[in-house]
Amino acid sequence: MKAQFGVIGLAVMGQNLALNVESKGHPVAAYNRTADRTKAFAERTQGRKVVPAYTLQEFVATLERPRAILVMVKAGSPVDDVLAELFPLLAPGDLVMDGGNSHYDDTDRRLKLAEERGLLYLGVGISGGEAGALHGPAIMAGGHLEGYARVKGILTKIAAQGPEGPCCGYFGPGSAGHYVKMVHNGIEYAIMQTLAEAYDLMKRGLGMSPHEMADVFGEWNRGELGSYLLEITEGILRTRDPETGAPLVELILDTAQQKGTGKWSTQSALDIGAPAPTIAAAVFARIVSALKDERVHAEKLIPGPEPHLAADRAGFLADLHHAVYLTAVSAYAQGLRQLRDASQERGYGLDLAEVARVWMAGCIIRSKLLVPIRRALTAQPDLPILFLAEPFRSRWRDHHASLRRIVAEAHRHGIPAPAMSSALDFVDAYRTGRLPANLIQAQRDWFGAHTYERVDRPGTFHTEWEAIR
Repeated sequence: MKAQFGVIGLAVMGQNLALNVESKGHPVAAYNRTADRTKAFAERTQGRKVVPAYTLQEFVATLERPRAILVMVKAGSPVDDVLAELFPLLAPGDLVMDGGNSHYDDTDRRLKLAEERGLLYLGVGISGGEAGALHGPAIMAGGHLEGYARVKGILTKIAAQGPEGPCCGYFGPGSAGHYVKMVHNGIEYAIMQTLAEAYDLMKRGLGMSPHEMADVFGEWNRGELGSYLLEITEGILRTRDPETGAPLVELILDTAQQKGTGKWSTQSALDIGAPAPTIAAAVFARIVSALKDERVHAEKLIPGPEPHLAADRAGFLADLHHAVYLTAVSAYAQGLRQLRDASQERGYGLDLAEVARVWMAGCIIRSKLLVPIRRALTAQPDLPILFLAEPFRSRWRDHHASLRRIVAEAHRHGIPAPAMSSALDFVDAYRTGRLPANLIQAQRDWFGAHTYERVDRPGTFHTEWEAIR
């Protein structure tokens, strides 16, 4: 039996994607560098249209030509190692897809190497975790359009089915797909941090139990904030440890890990000059969380206020809902602005409304908010920031006072809220016609002769500041 699609890398994501493809009627070739894993997968899939291979040569030989191969190995050098062995075995016109979280620069480099051999190449961002891989992820492809056209039918079949069609799209040449996935993950960091701050304010500030907090998150999830991350947050807070009977979340060490995509998203935002402070704040919050021993020591030495809030619970929770809403919108706004700026700089030609559509199901940041986000971007494709469009402009007008109260209460009681604080500062800065950066420019010109522009006439100026004092 010849396979129509091949998967290299049989960790859980690779296995589930292979099973997803096979379930849609396409025979799949499967290969893993560790033969035992390939054998175990072959035993698991007996009776299905899965063709196991124990060498790359055997794997390539089992595939129909022109070949379509999805590489699902750890980002970085493991991808290069696989491609170094794989490329010489392929024929011109064969297609290779990297489905991992590869850095966009690596994807651009690998695409050029593929072109030198006459191969087609796609960088494919895949979101949805293990369950999404099996039942329907969001798929963000970039690279050779001819390659995408060849596998579009398979990819749209295995993708999540959203309210506006399959959550699969081609976003442009080169590394466009991996760049979109990277920013998706940056937004994911920001929203997760926002929900963690809401949890902290309810737990330490209001003294609420996990069950009570689960009720709040569940109520929010049934409204306009409904999202996958809210859904799982409610589920986490309702889960008890089978051994102790205690809420499991309270037994988990408070040090959050990161795989690099949030960091890359922030680094790229800085490189292209895109304002993404809430995403950056979420990355730094995880970095601070990793300093567990130092934090435990500092808690004994650095004083601060009592975290307990003497607030009306119902009123505070209403404000907190609005604060979470505005912060989440800010996270999407910053990520989409970064995509807009990166598209212009890197020549992706991104359709941001299509990005929002693909994020509507399957992926980790799927949310009801993406419906009005897509509508706003469809009406104004070059929208600079979401808060300039409805319904977000009205939501800001009606609820920014709630966000201010929450941030003020958090600061007054020593509860860190970096995502909410940065979201507030971001919009306040964006809506301010004259910022104090004129002083910064004067300082730069004083110590470094960096020059400045004036508000009263065109040109570039330098002042000998000490000479005219």
